[in-house]
Amino acid sequence: MDTEGELAPAVAAIIESAREREGRGERVTVSDARSLPAALGVAEADGRVPVIAEVKPTSPTTAGERYDDPVDLAREMVAGGAAALSVLTEPDHFGGSPESLRRVREAVEVPVLRKDFLLSEGQLDVVEADVVLLIARFLGEELEPMLAAARERGFQALVEVHTREELRAALAAGADLVGVNNRDLARLEVDLGTFERVAGGSGAAGGGGPDGGPEPQAAGVPEDTTLIAESGVTTREDAARMRRAGADGLLVGSAIMDGDVRANTERLTTPIDTGADTRT
Repeated sequence: MDTEGELAPAVAAIIESAREREGRGERVTVSDARSLPAALGVAEADGRVPVIAEVKPTSPTTAGERYDDPVDLAREMVAGGAAALSVLTEPDHFGGSPESLRRVREAVEVPVLRKDFLLSEGQLDVVEADVVLLIARFLGEELEPMLAAARERGFQALVEVHTREELRAALAAGADLVGVNNRDLARLEVDLGTFERVAGGSGAAGGGGPDGGPEPQAAGVPEDTTLIAESGVTTREDAARMRRAGADGLLVGSAIMDGDVRANTERLTTPIDTGADTRT
């Protein structure tokens, strides 16, 4: 696991807080998880950019906080074309809660990702979700057992990476949903080139149409691996760039939460060329 000395102070504080949180004792089992890859595929077939819209009241990298009902936000995101949702359950730095996730998942029919900093198996036993986030950087050698524990409970697991080394570790652990975080947690800087370097295919050099579907994935990444570009997508041009680089879906938080969430979601799920966002 990464040490706090290698992280931005805000992230180190988040991890320290995460270590102190425990599960609720009773094992959580999800018997009806909604497929994230299938939902992304449906959005693409429908002519939408596949976006996972994030219900994020606040974060260390944004100013201010939104106090809207999470369910209202979630419904507006879905109405705007979101293929799936992400809901923060981290309480101390992101204003999230398991209860918000529970309510959102009951209110919508799309897959819902639990966004949190999970460090131990017991922390899986908090709330039902369709997908849980596992961050390779923080789990280290515990990634594989955490992935197994999540699947035993019926969760899908999105394994987040930031480097090619972490990508290789995620694939070796058996991950088939992989998110590449464009934000460097050591400096909190965002670089869309991260996805292109870590997991992008030939589209990283700018090939393909104006908003063409994903290009072939980087060497060593199985074709059946679902790749998600995380952080830094703020414009339709950014979305098109990540899609050209091989992203099957985009996880977007601040760019949607900043303002009218339905309008922002509609903007980012609308391809630049409405006829071009299909897999070839």
